Amino acid sequence: MRMFNTRHECKVDAKGRLALPAKLKAAIPEVNGSSLYLRFGDDGCLALYPEQEFKKLYNKINGLSDRDPIHRRIKRSFFDSLVDVELDSAGRFLIPKNFLTYAGIDKEAYVNGVGSYIEIWSPEKYNKDVILDHAELTALMDQNIS
Repeated sequence: MRMFNTRHECKVDAKGRLALPAKLKAAIPEVNGSSLYLRFGDDGCLALYPEQEFKKLYNKINGLSDRDPIHRRIKRSFFDSLVDVELDSAGRFLIPKNFLTYAGIDKEAYVNGVGSYIEIWSPEKYNKDVILDHAELTALMDQNIS
């Protein structure tokens, strides 16, 4: 499996299109084609998934019980916060306005590979949510990774 990594500073054009950086685009499995799945992510970012990774998440969510009221709310909210997007020949995709609003993205975006998927952030939110002190990161990793 290919991995998404590294943070890229990108522009969002006036139409709401973002060009996926070449390194991240190259990591999308060829069997995926040009379809990707965009959803409201955690901590105020957007999450972009290739099909095979999205299917793993989809199967977990779709497997929740339709008889359980909490599960129904999770399913309803998950599918409401999701859109499929297509990469054009230039590697761009359109981010719907409600997604840009949710993430607080205007003209600038940080596109960050996080292993099996990609996060898209407003620079302001990202800088508040990332650990910039490497000593702090090391300490937290030591505490939480065994």
